[in-house]
Amino acid sequence: MTATVTTGSVPRPLVRVNQWTIILSVILTWITGFYWLLLLPLAAGLGGIFFDFNPVMRIAKNFLRKPLNTYIPEDKSDQKFNQTIASFCLAGGFFSFMVGWNAAGYVFTIMVVSAAFVAVLGFCIGCFIRFQWKQWQYRRSRQA
Repeated sequence: MTATVTTGSVPRPLVRVNQWTIILSVILTWITGFYWLLLLPLAAGLGGIFFDFNPVMRIAKNFLRKPLNTYIPEDKSDQKFNQTIASFCLAGGFFSFMVGWNAAGYVFTIMVVSAAFVAVLGFCIGCFIRFQWKQWQYRRSRQA
């Protein structure tokens, strides 16, 4: 299956690399206790949100074999929404671990790793939340 990647989209393999970076960083943090590892996906995510530059995706782009327009596209606005939620959870986990609130750190990181893993499997929780939010906004605007 091929699809056209437009400027408002991101090739799916790059999204998957970003998701796996989150998953592996969180798991390595749990195993090693080196909470600064959460800063890698956090910095990449914040770069993508604020500057449209995610270094993880930029590096992974060099390893794609086919032209970008041959990959299944993911909506860029959905990805920014998802990355905002992931960055919030990563930041919450990092700061919680740093101040010794380990239970909160695990809650935040379990949420983000669960969402990323489920997304790798094919269901995007963030996309579902955003869709419901947009539906609510639409229904609310129709009532006014």
